[in-house]
Amino acid sequence: MRVLVTFAVEAEFAPWQKLRSFNLLDYQGVKIRKAKIGGADVWVLITGIGVHAASRSMDLMLGMADKNQYFDVCISSGLAGALCDSLNVGDVVAPKELIAEMQDSAHESGRLEVDAELRQLALQRGAKDANCLFTTDEILIKADQKKSCASRAQSVDMESFEIVRQATAWGARKVVIRAISDSATEDLPINFNRTLSEKNEVSLGKVIVELLKKPLALPALIRFGKQSQHAGTRLAAFLENYLQEICNRETAQRAQGVTAA
Repeated sequence: MRVLVTFAVEAEFAPWQKLRSFNLLDYQGVKIRKAKIGGADVWVLITGIGVHAASRSMDLMLGMADKNQYFDVCISSGLAGALCDSLNVGDVVAPKELIAEMQDSAHESGRLEVDAELRQLALQRGAKDANCLFTTDEILIKADQKKSCASRAQSVDMESFEIVRQATAWGARKVVIRAISDSATEDLPINFNRTLSEKNEVSLGKVIVELLKKPLALPALIRFGKQSQHAGTRLAAFLENYLQEICNRETAQRAQGVTAA
């Protein structure tokens, strides 16, 4: 079984990398890690932030894959923001469906559903039953922005819709598993939309520029960093156990098939 797990940035993946050894590959500038978990070949893809970056990275990943061995499972992972009061920092969510609203007409808007069995397994392992995730092409900075979206979804990110859309086209089973980094009622400390580099990563230099404009935001930025690290650690532990469970079920199903034959 071949499993693809995506993260937007290295910082989201780092806590999981502390738990297990991954081999590093570089394919046309896209960073890819590989590990063996149970009977599965697990590939980790760092896409960059946003739908454009996710689309490009998934296209490259498809080009790299053996045409006869596409991925069996695709997990869109990383951090997400809460849109409802019932989600707290560190909660792991597994949405049933995804909606998207893109200003760029080159990327689709609409509604998609994940694989019901994979999602149910995540819920059994302790993920929150947050029904819907909203993918947008702009970071929601203010609590008021989050509130305006709360009637449509419980959490928000910038990549999952595009990742699930492409995984669907591949014929892979797909699921979204993300951890909450910021609550619905809090503003982000700075405007992260202004901190993205040409490589769709957070630029430290641009963060410093934003802080110089708003120096009193430093304590809140440190707090947000700690929240994100906490969420990433919770997510890493969840993914480690979740993938082991997927592998165990796959092995059991294959054994039953051999016995039945």
